Amino acid sequence: MARYTGPSWKKSRRLGISLTGTGKELARRPYAPGQHGPTSRTKLSEYGLQLQEKQKLRYMYGLNERQFFNLFIKAGKIREGKHGVNFMILLEQRLDNIAYRLGFATTRRQARQLVNHGHVTVNGKRVDIPSYQVQVGDVVGIREKSRNVQFIKDSVESLYGRPDFVSFDEDKLEGTLTRLPLREEMPAEIDESFVVEFYNR
Repeated sequence: MARYTGPSWKKSRRLGISLTGTGKELARRPYAPGQHGPTSRTKLSEYGLQLQEKQKLRYMYGLNERQFFNLFIKAGKIREGKHGVNFMILLEQRLDNIAYRLGFATTRRQARQLVNHGHVTVNGKRVDIPSYQVQVGDVVGIREKSRNVQFIKDSVESLYGRPDFVSFDEDKLEGTLTRLPLREEMPAEIDESFVVEFYNR
């Protein structure tokens, strides 16, 4: 199954969650899309709830099904901690997500494009693989030739705050993953236990 590249606002309204992280999608019309408007929907079954939660997380980080499942399997091999939390930590360690967290882009989708186009470096070396796993202590920055790109400057200036698990040097346009994120620092609107139940059926 290919990675979803359709309209993110429509998908956000369908799932009832802001996939871009801005909240703009649900501000005006906080109900599912469709010609009948905010009509009442049938109650989801247990399987439906598990599937919906899995889809929320997958679309939020912009992965295709195979990438998502492979990362879930990898999280299950980590001995310490809960499977679901470890899975979300691995998602947070993706290079495109760290670029988003540092403020180089306003959305994860934009951050993925930034990495794909070779604007991002890890420890001084250009890396153009969005799924690259950033390790604690790695320095993620903007390539010297790309530091004058206007939308990167605008993104950095418009960001109000960064999570505590990263540090940032605005002069050098680079940041460091100082530690692994805690559960409370990751998306609160996701119930990762449903995702674990979905794959453990």
